[in-house]
Amino acid sequence: MSEPARPDPAAATLLSPRTIFLAYLRLGCTSFGGPIAHLGYFREEFVVRRKWLDDRTFTDIVGLCQFLPGPASSQVGFAIGLLRGGALGALAAWTAFTLPSALLMFAVASGHALFSSRVGERVVNGLQLVAWSTVCSWSRLP
Repeated sequence: MSEPARPDPAAATLLSPRTIFLAYLRLGCTSFGGPIAHLGYFREEFVVRRKWLDDRTFTDIVGLCQFLPGPASSQVGFAIGLLRGGALGALAAWTAFTLPSALLMFAVASGHALFSSRVGERVVNGLQLVAWSTVCSWSRLP
């Protein structure tokens, strides 16, 4: 029995780098968790919602990226950008997905002196208490 034909993502119309950038920027600002969580966000956004690729193509990309060193989510995001927008699409995808967290890390690093002040220490202690109480409440779940 022959397998049903799959649409060729390379034959699809290329998207503008701007379109790809905006889609990934939204994900970069709202996607929390590690690479495995990001893969779920990517599938929901690009397979289910936008239909930029089919489920099998997405699965093939994820499988390939699992063999490569580094975070699979970065590689999958880059690959989807490459498929849908060529080299500029790949650059737009990587930049937009990475930029929000890079800017946040830069802002925190730039403001490190604030955390060594008396007020900053209290803020950090308050955050630690909130995090600890959250962890304790999770441990009581059935």
